[in-house]
Amino acid sequence: MAKRRNTRARAAHAGSRGLSGTPTDQLRRELSKRSRRLPGLRRRLDGLRARVAELEVEIASLGGDGGVSASGGRKRPKNDLTLVDALHKLLKGQRMTVTQATAEVQKAGYRTSAENFRTIVNQTLIRFKNRFKKLSRGVYTST
Repeated sequence: MAKRRNTRARAAHAGSRGLSGTPTDQLRRELSKRSRRLPGLRRRLDGLRARVAELEVEIASLGGDGGVSASGGRKRPKNDLTLVDALHKLLKGQRMTVTQATAEVQKAGYRTSAENFRTIVNQTLIRFKNRFKKLSRGVYTST
């Protein structure tokens, strides 16, 4: 029985020789066929990139930040100040809850694409103890 399994394994392996058993002229035809498709695919890609650029301009003209770059990844909004600096400036001489600070920092012009921005603000206030003082649960001021 063991001999039978080995024979099957050898037969299965012999059939999977890859491209080594394919005639050269057949390989050349396949390469040629694929090469002929490349220019058309490149033209399509260039057209799609141009369309994405047009859409980004249209989105920006409507006041949106786009949220997506031409490469398909997410695009981070640019801010003049870091979140720490923006919060420090905002809380100078004031007391605010995390929710109030989140709303006010965005009202002051800080842009974000984060869905959980309140959590990020909360973590920032907790982490930078040298810049922020906790007055009571969820209430902070700037030092």
